[in-house]
Amino acid sequence: MINMDQQGPSLTTIEWSMMDKHRFVALSVVNSLTLRSFLYPLTVIKTRLQVQKQNSVYRGTFDAFIKIVNREGVRGLYKGYLINMMQVVSSIGYITTYEKIRDILTKYNIKDNRIKGLIGGGIGSVVSQTIITPFDVVSQHIMVTGGSKHNPDFQRNFSTFANPLTIQRVEKERFGFGVAVIRELYRKDGFKGFYRGYFASLTTFVPSSALWWMFYSIYSDFFVKLVPVWTSHIFLHCIAGTAGGVTVAIFTNPLDVIRANIQRINSYYEAVRNLWKEDGVHVFYRGLSARITQSSISSAVIVIGYETMKRLSLGEEYRDKIQCERFVNA
Repeated sequence: MINMDQQGPSLTTIEWSMMDKHRFVALSVVNSLTLRSFLYPLTVIKTRLQVQKQNSVYRGTFDAFIKIVNREGVRGLYKGYLINMMQVVSSIGYITTYEKIRDILTKYNIKDNRIKGLIGGGIGSVVSQTIITPFDVVSQHIMVTGGSKHNPDFQRNFSTFANPLTIQRVEKERFGFGVAVIRELYRKDGFKGFYRGYFASLTTFVPSSALWWMFYSIYSDFFVKLVPVWTSHIFLHCIAGTAGGVTVAIFTNPLDVIRANIQRINSYYEAVRNLWKEDGVHVFYRGLSARITQSSISSAVIVIGYETMKRLSLGEEYRDKIQCERFVNA
């Protein structure tokens, strides 16, 4: 929606109080499953690029894609997929927390969408990471460990396995590879093993989430001033989300590299030291191309799904008002 006021054009935001909550949650589940299924191969590629020693296995995003498909088949791009899909629970916790925090801030007369996005995105991410970290730890072990049986050089070139899972033990388990990884993680470290890298995840995803929502609002306000008033608001949101995703990916990539590595090593200090020893300043770019690709695509798809969900979830009493505003301003 595009409104004109004394400060110039702006996009109307559909707030939490205007939506049918049950419909919004149901649509969020469908949207999250679709998005994760579509983008999961990029997550596998990004993770393997981030945890390898320099360029010892893959030279880049496209090279990783070709080698994984050739050596492991298309299924190789979906290692850890079923475990990862459990993260849909965290997605619901994330988006509902974000919307509720925005609603609370609005009631306290905070109307700046940049501030509401920054705070809501950050708190939503804390809730999400508390739920998601165990699934993330298991799925990342499957993503990386599962490739070793297709490439003899694979395991020794993935430096973050300072205390590796016993591959032979895992592969001989009769209850499936995913269950075997879970059992081996628990055997080595107990329950805390599933939260290895939790604080590293917080230092990565909380600022990433907070900054993404902030930049999303900033870019939305910026782009709406450059285009005709009849331009599709979904298109504007999509462009703003993509730009925000790329910006945040560049700023926070080093944190994401550390997070990916620390989930397989006991010490934050050791993870940073090993990364610096292997790549030096180039560690800041490890997996960056895959992360930018993933972030730009996911941001665009997230925005399309998110904004569509909100419009489909509008309460009946608001539908005519929103449609009339759009018609008059167009």
